[in-house]
Amino acid sequence: MRLPDKTILITGGASGIGLATVQRCLQEGANVVMADLPGSDGPQQAQALDAQYPGRCAFLPVDVTSTEQVDALVAAAVGRFGRLDGVFNNAGIGGMSPAEQYPDADYLRVIDINLNGVFRVARAALRQMYAQGSGSIVNCASILGVFGQSATAAYTAAKGGVVNLTRTLALEGAAHGVRVNALGPGYIDTPLLAGLDPAMRQALIGLHPLGRLGRPEEIASATVFLLSEEASFVTGAHLLVDGGFTAGKS
Repeated sequence: MRLPDKTILITGGASGIGLATVQRCLQEGANVVMADLPGSDGPQQAQALDAQYPGRCAFLPVDVTSTEQVDALVAAAVGRFGRLDGVFNNAGIGGMSPAEQYPDADYLRVIDINLNGVFRVARAALRQMYAQGSGSIVNCASILGVFGQSATAAYTAAKGGVVNLTRTLALEGAAHGVRVNALGPGYIDTPLLAGLDPAMRQALIGLHPLGRLGRPEEIASATVFLLSEEASFVTGAHLLVDGGFTAGKS
């Protein structure tokens, strides 16, 4: 097992990539705190997983736009399991609009969740990890953290910010025994894409040289690697898991 007796906090953990990562971390021997919005399926998902892995999976509600809730989340995770060894900073939302039509409220909400939320969770986790002298944080960025795409001004700004925030936190954390990395998924076959019409879905598939969308389990595997001691000399990286999407783009 790659995460024996480690305590891992996963935001956005109730579905898609987050849920797949919760499941994989449990399989790898970790205690897992699944965090998501109060109205999510998190409590039911965590209860089912805790029955399968007794005493090792707990759900805690959080809105990552709230500093108070984020700080309370980290404190509760440590109170439950005694320490915090890893974080998958995965909570996020989409949003599309031409820049000249983007309402302030919509733009700022994407930034607040996808970038500021990542910072809030990382900041609270770093305080605990610095006190322990160890830890690993994985921030979920995106292929759109390294190049632009029309109608995604808020999303690309946020994800580009996550990539560079990760580098800065890695530099700060190194002296404290803490590693910080980012993941850059391509288009992943999650419920968020379930509503696409067949033509749009096929167009997205065609953008990936491997000829398919990614699977949540593949992002979970990369996350577990970065959280584990197998990546002990990896920090400040942005690991692209994108089926070759960015390989031909500068």
